[in-house]
Amino acid sequence: MAGAAFYDLEGTLVSTNLIHTLSFYAARQQGLMTRLKKSAATFLSLPLLAVTDQHRRKGFNDLYFSRYKRQSKDRLPSFAQDPFNELIEKSRKLGLRQVVITGALDLSVKPLMKHLGITEYVTNRLEFVNGMATGRLLPPVMAAATKASWIRTYTEREGISLSDSYAYTDSMSDLPMLSIVGHPAVVNPDMRLRQTALHHDWPILNLK
Repeated sequence: MAGAAFYDLEGTLVSTNLIHTLSFYAARQQGLMTRLKKSAATFLSLPLLAVTDQHRRKGFNDLYFSRYKRQSKDRLPSFAQDPFNELIEKSRKLGLRQVVITGALDLSVKPLMKHLGITEYVTNRLEFVNGMATGRLLPPVMAAATKASWIRTYTEREGISLSDSYAYTDSMSDLPMLSIVGHPAVVNPDMRLRQTALHHDWPILNLK
């Protein structure tokens, strides 16, 4: 059975994170006052987002994606950052299938996946009503244990060996995803994830 390489996206393959992306969208709204209001609201929400992210990923998702409420679908541009190609090239040489599993939005991820040459990926998706975002996500919500569950289902369906698979992430919330593969690795980790990786003797990659 062949293995696969599962990647988180933001902070792992690209240098942005979800907050950078939200700020990017807020600064590109139509009309000066709308841009100022969206940017100010994003800035003021940062402390609460940071605290929520440390303690409860679902709460973070609910709060974070509510910031997209009433944004028009055609005003959500894609982001483009320089990818960390070393990870992809090395795992391709090992013959691993390339799979991105991310909490970022499909609207942002699709063009980036085309650029990276990755055809298999799963993302979060905003709910839209009459072309306007409601601030809610369509299920399944890609975060924490849901990512691990998705990987298990995917590998069973595709006949892929979990013990021969790799996972890469920068986020402590992705610990379930790291724990189910045979070859976990952390990328540009914060202190908590670094300590966890050291405890389990997982590789630590610093690509910044």
